[in-house]
Amino acid sequence: QVQLVESGGGLVQAGGSLRLSCAASGSMFSNNIMGWYRQAPGKARELVATITRGDSTNYADSVKVRFTISRDNAMSTVWLQMNSLKPEDTGVYYCNARGSWPTSYNSWGQGTQVTVSS
Repeated sequence: QVQLVESGGGLVQAGGSLRLSCAASGSMFSNNIMGWYRQAPGKARELVATITRGDSTNYADSVKVRFTISRDNAMSTVWLQMNSLKPEDTGVYYCNARGSWPTSYNSWGQGTQVTVSS
């Protein structure tokens, strides 16, 4: 029901910053929660951060303080500001959106690669 496209990934030195963007599109949708997940090679996908329509946020312990999630008023775009990046932040970052109108859905983007070198 909703299509998600991520951008902003790339190669960065440890200690550097990146800002990821996720744009949602579709004929009819209303996102209740949007967020970011990541997956390192050989590892399971894990939560990075989520944000709700009420601006409630949730962060993985490993990224608290360093990362900040934000959204636009329409709940159609979500950003992830990543500062003080570490090599262990390396992985594919996926955008996620969940909603219930007009029907329930749980959508994922294709992912964007983030590589942090030491």
